[in-house]
Amino acid sequence: MTALKRADFRFFHRMRVRWAEVDMQKIVFNAHYLMYFDTAIADYWRALCLPYQATMDQLEGDLYVVKATVEFHASARVDDQIEVAMKCSRIGSSSMTFTGAIFRGDEHLITGDIVYVFADPATQKSRPVPPALREIVLGYEAGEAMSTLKVGPWSLLGPDAQRIRTEVFVQEQRIPKELEWDEADATAVHAVAYNRLGVPVATGRYQGTQAGVVKVGRMAVTRVLRGGHLGRDVLHALMGAARGGGAGAVVLHAQRSAEGFYSRLGYQCRGEPFVEAGIDHVEMVTKL
Repeated sequence: MTALKRADFRFFHRMRVRWAEVDMQKIVFNAHYLMYFDTAIADYWRALCLPYQATMDQLEGDLYVVKATVEFHASARVDDQIEVAMKCSRIGSSSMTFTGAIFRGDEHLITGDIVYVFADPATQKSRPVPPALREIVLGYEAGEAMSTLKVGPWSLLGPDAQRIRTEVFVQEQRIPKELEWDEADATAVHAVAYNRLGVPVATGRYQGTQAGVVKVGRMAVTRVLRGGHLGRDVLHALMGAARGGGAGAVVLHAQRSAEGFYSRLGYQCRGEPFVEAGIDHVEMVTKL
């Protein structure tokens, strides 16, 4: 197979080779390369803003591996920083082929092809790849955006924002319902991100306060899609709307586990940590 180049791919999963994955010569066991490709494909679905299982349920099918091949050019070694590139190289009537390549810097180490068949989960019989899934994957490979954002009032976005917040805050974090829902929703400005199947996947809101300062809150991203760009996009949309409304600064109460996320986006801690709804928080601020 012809050696592949980094420029052949849009998606990259970065990782470091661990000691548990190598043999006595400190090179990766051959079988681990398929695991690397499988992990990259899981992250590929996140790049599409598609929670995998919920998406397959919505499309009334699932993808099953029918063939996997690996070609070895050179070995990855312990502590190597490698990148696993992945792309959908072909979509047939009922199958999808993903081509992967593992790079150490610009050196192409491994090539892999994994063929999936879209099938009925109950009967295991193949079905045509749904047009919506075909369009999303081809769109991603063409560089198209995988999500859209809407900013507006609770009357417009409330049901979709409520769906995400119930999933994240009430069900996952077990915050009591009476603490999650408040009168501020009716007057706040809300933002909701949607994937290309029209499913809401992230949300947030801001309330107007005094002296040109707004308060951002209720930031939530569907669990399996965290670590991508959705939280950032929602926050930027809220900040842009607040700036357009004349605000000069933003304050928010960040869960301590999300402190790094906000810091990377220019927010600074103010004051001492505190407990809110049973969860450790810290106040953070930024200028617009």
